[in-house]
Order: sequence, then C-alpha cells, then structure tokens
Amino acid sequence: MEYHRLARTPAHRWWQPVLGTLFIVAAGAFVAVFGYLTVTAAAALAGRPNNVDGLPSFGERVDLALMFLSLAVLLPITFLAARWIQRRPAGTLSSVTGRLRWRWLFKLLPVALVAVVVLLGGGMLLGSLTGLEETQPDLVGWGPFALSMLVLLIVVPPQAAAEEYVTRGWLLQATGVWFRQPWVPIAFQALVFAAAHGWGTPWGFADLFLFGAVAGWLTVRTGGLEAAIALHVMNNLVSAGLAAAFGLLTIDETAADMPWQLAAVDVVVLAAYAFVVVKLSPSPVPRVATPQPLVSVR
Repeated sequence: MEYHRLARTPAHRWWQPVLGTLFIVAAGAFVAVFGYLTVTAAAALAGRPNNVDGLPSFGERVDLALMFLSLAVLLPITFLAARWIQRRPAGTLSSVTGRLRWRWLFKLLPVALVAVVVLLGGGMLLGSLTGLEETQPDLVGWGPFALSMLVLLIVVPPQAAAEEYVTRGWLLQATGVWFRQPWVPIAFQALVFAAAHGWGTPWGFADLFLFGAVAGWLTVRTGGLEAAIALHVMNNLVSAGLAAAFGLLTIDETAADMPWQLAAVDVVVLAAYAFVVVKLSPSPVPRVATPQPLVSVR
C-alpha cells in the first residue's frame, strides 16, 4: 500500500480518524497547559521575575524549551492514537516499512542543511537588493550562544518531528482512508499546517502551505516521513540558532510573518530539495501489504 493509505486496515471504521484527531488535540492541549501552569507556579514560588508576558519565568531558554516541548508531547500522543484508536502499529505512521528509516534520515540531513542555508542566505541577499530594512543586533558571545544551542539541540528535533507526525503522518493518513489518490490528503494537511502557524503575511501563509504540500508529496513519494523530518528539523534548528546568536530567542515572529523575498527564494529551494530527495531515494519505493489490526475484528 502507498503511505497515505496505511490507516485503511481491516479494522478501519469511518469514525476512527475523527476520534483520533480529537484525542490528539485534547490530550495535547491538556498536557501543554498542565506543563505550562506547573512551570509557571514553580517560578512564582521560587520568586522568579516576570517574562515579557508578565508571568513568572525561569528565563527565556526555559520558556523556549517549554514551548517546544509542549509540541513535542504530540509525538507519543499521536502514536497512541494510531495504536489505541485505529488498532494499527504505530510504526506505520513513520513509513511503509513500519519503522523510521534512520539511515535514510541521516543521509538527508546534510541535504536539508544545505537547503536551509541557501534559503536564509538567498533571502537576505534578495532582501538587501530590494531595499528590505533589517536591524542588525549585536552578537551575544560564545558562552550564551553555546548554552542556547545545547537547549535547541535537545528540544528542536522532537518538536519538529512531532509536527511532521501530526500533519504529514496522522492527518495525511487519516484523510487518505477516504481517497485513493494522495492529492486531497496532501492539500488538506498542508492547509492545516499553515493555519496552525497563525496568520502573518500572505507570503508567509503561502510559503507554509507550499512547505506542507512539498513535504507531504515527498512523504508519499518516498514512502515515509524522513525527508519531511530532515528539512523541518534543519529549518528550525538553523533559524533558532541564528536567533540565539543575536539574543533573539524571545522573538515572536514565525515563518508565517516572512516577507515575500524569503518566500520567493523558498519556492526554488523547496523544488530543488524535492528534486535531490527523489534522485537519492530508492526506486521503486518499497511497498507493504495492508497492515493488520492489533486485535481481531469482531
């Protein structure tokens, strides 16, 4: 079966994707709010100063880690939704082989790194040529930067992977149970991915949708989430690393706020990344038989 059809097992019932989605949203929100309130209460009891939101905080690095981990918690919750509600192996969210193909993922990480560096460098170059004004803050120094990067290396990979498992994994397959062709599931999850980042600029929303669509297509084309995870991890790690270098970890802007210059460069970069991934991917893509339910159907 193709990747987007892996949730269509003999145990499939029409209500399972709906119930599973509600479970992911509700459980994720509960854990995130509980964690946030717990850390905030602990900071208040410790007499910590308020952050930019006016709440007691252990500092910008802890606030950032808490935000990223509140998204990372969706990873095990999504696995539980597949296993408990859809009665299928959680590994079928990873790839058609029933597991995450680590060697393939590590092979793509350098490719994704090059793509992100070209994106940011090209965006800054185009911005300077078109008169885009940007402030140039001072570097924070090696000590604070190293500490921030250590935090980012811990929290960014699970955060980015969790977003991929929810969108390119769960939503793509949840919609795929109703569509033999992957185009509607790809477009749907890309729209949800863009909307979840909020509305900044039209260019930012369009770029997020394009990112989601390309990542979704690569997931179906290569039979797994590895290409999408590699690009997402490197994008967030490099972008957050640059912010850390200039002491801007508390910045509120996201990809939804990007200017048209960066979005224009990203169109080319995403196309190039997809081309390289397809060239490197094994052909034909491995297929698997319909995954069996974890319990017999009664």
